[in-house]
Amino acid sequence: MKNTFVLLSISMVLFIASFSVAADFSYDSVSKGGGQNMAAKTERKNGRPDRIAVYQTLAEIVDPAHSCLVVWDVQNGLVDRIFDKEKFIGNLKALIHALRGKMPVVYTLITPPPKGFQSSWQLYSLMRRFNVKDIDKIPPFMAPGSREREIPEELKPGEGDVVLNKPAASIFMGTNFENMMRSRGITTLIFTGIATEIGIESSARDAANRGFYPVVVSDCVSSMDKEAHERSLKNLDKLVIVKQADEILRSIGTK
Repeated sequence: MKNTFVLLSISMVLFIASFSVAADFSYDSVSKGGGQNMAAKTERKNGRPDRIAVYQTLAEIVDPAHSCLVVWDVQNGLVDRIFDKEKFIGNLKALIHALRGKMPVVYTLITPPPKGFQSSWQLYSLMRRFNVKDIDKIPPFMAPGSREREIPEELKPGEGDVVLNKPAASIFMGTNFENMMRSRGITTLIFTGIATEIGIESSARDAANRGFYPVVVSDCVSSMDKEAHERSLKNLDKLVIVKQADEILRSIGTK
């Protein structure tokens, strides 16, 4: 009986201690203009995190000090086929110009695996895309050196921009993008490009699952399918942050 009482007493002490640790852990919003990595904003007490920074205003979320602009698959083979080509190019060109030099800019390029190293699903998807029933009849897609793979002249990467080859509809799959962002102290990813309902939505959802703040710029994303584009933006608005370019630029102070 005595031993049982001792064990119960020890258990109660451990429970109280663990509760105290949990109670010590709190959250705080970052004051406007903080401009540091979220990890750096986490205060520490006795070697453990004591306060996690939570960005709440758009200005805090898109602070250039911890944000990165992603220009997703803006290649001639896609740009030539979207429903609002001229408007899209104009909007995106202005946004890139306003943010370049203030935050990292990362372009992605569709880069299919070498022939013979594509998955069965990838081959099936290409057969559906090109409406063929024979693998050998799949035409070249985004082949190196082809015009369709190139970025339009108006949107070309500038000095210091990163061009990232990627094989999948998520920026995190088959790339070192996440490691690059963690190393740079990036906590917010601002997504632009093509196509809204495919790579943009997939990457934004993936970013949220990995703890980044995903921001989709609604007038700087597009698609070959207007209805799918609009449907995707409605979905995303419930899951991530969807804003127009002017709202983002005003929050940063460039408008």
